[in-house]
Amino acid sequence: MSDIINLKQFKKRKARATKEVEANANRILFGRTKAEKSFDKNQNDKQVRFLDRNRLEPRGPASTDETE
Repeated sequence: MSDIINLKQFKKRKARATKEVEANANRILFGRTKAEKSFDKNQNDKQVRFLDRNRLEPRGPASTDETE
C-alpha cells in the first residue's frame, strides 16, 4: 500500500516550488545589486556633469555683449 498524502500540503509545496523557480528566473532577468545600480547612476551623473562643463556657447550675430 502507499502512504497517505495530505493534498493541501502537496499543493502548497508544489506552488512554493514553482514560485521559487519563477523568482530565480526573474532574478536573472531583472536583478541587479544595489552596488551595480549606484555605480551606473554615478557614471551617468559624471557624464552629465562633464558635458555640462564642456558645453560650447554659440558664437555669432545673436551676441548681446556688443552695444551699438
